[in-house]
Amino acid sequence: MIELKNEQLTIRVAELGAELQSIKDCNGREYLWQAGPLWPRHSPILFPIVCSVENDTYYVDGKPYHLPRHGFARDTEFTLVAKGDDRVTFALHENEETLKVYPFCFNLAVTYRLTDNEIHVLWHVENTDKRDIHFQIGGHPAFNVPGMKEGDALKGTIKLDNEGSLKALRSHIDGSVELTEIDMDDVEKGYIEFDDAFFAHDSVKFHDSQTHEAALLDTDGSPAVTVSYKTPIIAFWSPYQKNAPFVCIEPWYGLGDPRGYQGEFKDKPYMNHLQSGASFMSKYTIRIN
Repeated sequence: MIELKNEQLTIRVAELGAELQSIKDCNGREYLWQAGPLWPRHSPILFPIVCSVENDTYYVDGKPYHLPRHGFARDTEFTLVAKGDDRVTFALHENEETLKVYPFCFNLAVTYRLTDNEIHVLWHVENTDKRDIHFQIGGHPAFNVPGMKEGDALKGTIKLDNEGSLKALRSHIDGSVELTEIDMDDVEKGYIEFDDAFFAHDSVKFHDSQTHEAALLDTDGSPAVTVSYKTPIIAFWSPYQKNAPFVCIEPWYGLGDPRGYQGEFKDKPYMNHLQSGASFMSKYTIRIN
């Protein structure tokens, strides 16, 4: 476990999955869900897929490959490649096991940089193959809902930076989606008042870059945690009918398979493509208020 600390925040990151596992402020308040029976993770990295592929199967040049939900990176040991006072970088590249389920050569680097009250999460994907590669990547940080303890009925508020009308994609509990837009009439002036029923159809997914910032509000109505992103998809999730005391704010470059999808992996909606030798870089930011 690697620890970074400044006057405002202390974070801890595990080499397994390069997963951020703790965010504490100078008063010792923990902002990340600390795993447990309701959900065994903290903030997994989703790669090389986001959500699910149809029947855990996808096709590259007609050949079937199999991946579980959200891919393999979250359960794979990364290598620590650099550490400074304010940042740490982990890396993962293809190996014999990954090639069985994802037939591409790649380097994936994940950096966490601590600046004042912000954690910058940086992704760098490099194509080291001799052909184009195709991938998806996303974040899945789970934040403790302010004022809630385990066993309470789920209730919280998220404020988005878009106060206009919003549309979401129709989702299903198996992780698949329909490319059918739903008017989010219950989101008023950017405020999402969520409870358990809000997640009855799995995560709620806003597409096509409708928002760029989401703040989980504290008990006094001020932002407790703000996530900023440039991703085309932002998803919100808490496990249905468990009243778990956390909500995930998930920036995604990718999307699960449309229901019944049988096409090529490269042709999926919201797929990312890299030519040989090319790189992809992006980040999202967690601000503790």
